Amino acid sequence: MKKVLLFLFISLQIQAQKPLTAILGAFSQEVKLLEDSLSNKKEVNLKGIRFLTGELRGRSVVVALTGVGKVNAAMTTSILLMKWNPEQLIFTGIAGGIHPDLQPGDIVIAKATFEHDFGKIDSTGFTLRATRNPGYIELNPIYFPADEILLKKAKSISNKTKYKIVGNRNLKVMTGTIATGDVFVNSNQKVEELRLKYGADATEMEGAAVAQVCYQQKIPCLVIRSISDNANSKAHLDMKTFEFVAAYNSASLVLGILGSL
Repeated sequence: MKKVLLFLFISLQIQAQKPLTAILGAFSQEVKLLEDSLSNKKEVNLKGIRFLTGELRGRSVVVALTGVGKVNAAMTTSILLMKWNPEQLIFTGIAGGIHPDLQPGDIVIAKATFEHDFGKIDSTGFTLRATRNPGYIELNPIYFPADEILLKKAKSISNKTKYKIVGNRNLKVMTGTIATGDVFVNSNQKVEELRLKYGADATEMEGAAVAQVCYQQKIPCLVIRSISDNANSKAHLDMKTFEFVAAYNSASLVLGILGSL
């Protein structure tokens, strides 16, 4: 009997220590494919946030919605890290395309993310500033780098992934820089500013906040976005048209990455 109990205890310990990947998206459409693909699904509610655990492509995962915006994203990420301490974290979802070559359905794998609305304003205009780690009072980088291993895997698997295609054009996958801010960009002028001044290829509302939390907590992180619009004056219309395709394409690439880990 003692041997049986010892075996069960060791088995539980091994399961508890099994490497786990966290996957986040801002709203339901962004993680639908992942949630529908989960096996051994279990729901956990913490602080009013719903987390789903299970397996995807043979990998133990926890999937959750952050809600829209940087504060919601950072809060959900922090709660998840404290509860599960994942081996790595991937953020998936849609974005506005800024690079002139990007069209709806295309994908940007972020080599770096930054907060385009964190800085100072004076008589000369707005200047980006670095955030600060509150635990060590150290400056963070302005551009949060992606984890090199996850970035490499995403790039290698991207041309083997099944995507939904918009029109007759070939889908484009690129690595680039993603700008995060608490605004939905619906402006040709802002697109030009983000591109020329900061080198942004896409813009969204959560990625860099998640990357900052992961950077400070030393958790490997990767942000993947598929284009739903071009962040211009038609963005609010195009997003409604293409958000399903964009959300699917980003999540499909995440599934491919999980299978390669």
